[in-house]
Amino acid sequence: MRRVVVTGLGMINSVGHDKHSSFNAIVAGECGIDKISLFDPSSFSAQIAGEVKDFDPTVVMNAKEVKKADRFIQFGLKAAKEAIEDAKIDDSIERDSFGISSASGIGGLPTIEKNSLVCENRGPRRISPFFIPSALVNMLGGFVSIAHNLKGPNLSSVTACAAGTHAISEAAKTIMLGGAKRMLVVGAESAICPVGIGGFAAMKALSTRNDDPKHASRPFDKDRDGFIMGEGAGALVLEELESAKARGAKIYAELVGFGESGDANHITTPTMSGPLRAMKAAYKMAGEPKIDYINAHGTSTPVNDKNETAAIKELLGGKENCPPVTSTKGQIGHCLGAAGSIEAVISIMAMEEGIIPPTINYETPDESCDLDYVIEGAREAELNTVMSNSFGFGGTNGVVIFKRYQG
Repeated sequence: MRRVVVTGLGMINSVGHDKHSSFNAIVAGECGIDKISLFDPSSFSAQIAGEVKDFDPTVVMNAKEVKKADRFIQFGLKAAKEAIEDAKIDDSIERDSFGISSASGIGGLPTIEKNSLVCENRGPRRISPFFIPSALVNMLGGFVSIAHNLKGPNLSSVTACAAGTHAISEAAKTIMLGGAKRMLVVGAESAICPVGIGGFAAMKALSTRNDDPKHASRPFDKDRDGFIMGEGAGALVLEELESAKARGAKIYAELVGFGESGDANHITTPTMSGPLRAMKAAYKMAGEPKIDYINAHGTSTPVNDKNETAAIKELLGGKENCPPVTSTKGQIGHCLGAAGSIEAVISIMAMEEGIIPPTINYETPDESCDLDYVIEGAREAELNTVMSNSFGFGGTNGVVIFKRYQG
């Protein structure tokens, strides 16, 4: 099997419009969660979210083209551009064997909502001709591939909150099997709209700590009461090792393991065994290395955080064998289908910078969540192997493990 390495990174979320500003804010424990401004949330039980503020889509699109792409696609284009530039991809790089693996959990939900209202109130003839191509999940990959002339495999993962992680493993499989030399992974989400917030709130999945948004997302804390929706995008350039070496690319990390599983239990309530099997598969593929840091799915929901903690302890043979485990969703919220790609970028940057981001807002201990969550603030550490977890509705699980490239 061909070895797969990471040579480019990009990220946008509620605390920054690029990977450096985002990562620095996350490490500093800054929180991008606030009162929703994209629509009037006053009649909703959940009124807060991690919005990307002051975003100008014309930094990646011609102004006349903006209306043709939903906000999640715009975010994806931004993160992809940064990753491509970071990897120093220029016109000399052959494009026929350069593909894309995109991901989103919901896709263009605001566009779907808007055009549904137009159809209902103004009639079908007033529906935008750009509606369908703007809203389809795989059009994220379509727009990005056109922008960067990527002519290799064009894949898309739509696996709820595990989509961003599954897009990484799909890209890796493609390279390992010789289907491409390079793959751009892009996970993006923007579902902060009335029907998105209202739908998750109807399930009682969201926190209703509306009067204290900066402390509402509290992974692993005993008083956690649901997740906070975030938005944004993460992007990674994956390359076949020998191709990366041949062009003298900077190698951030090697992807040494990935695992996937299904709970086969409940459409929304996660199990412990499903995530555990995904972690075991990734851990075995990686050669059962010493894990130095785990970026947890850590949603700030009662069931997930308890189950994930138990699964990690089971995987590594007890609490005493577990590394620091943090969730960065306290800072940026839960970015749904983009979460896995964003958190993979965070994990790799943590390894690159030698610093573990903190879990913020952990104030009241929970006896079922008893690992080292780095609650005192960011911690300097030598990280050689990191794991990132993502679990989604429908019982779909994805785990990736990155290792420092040794040459």
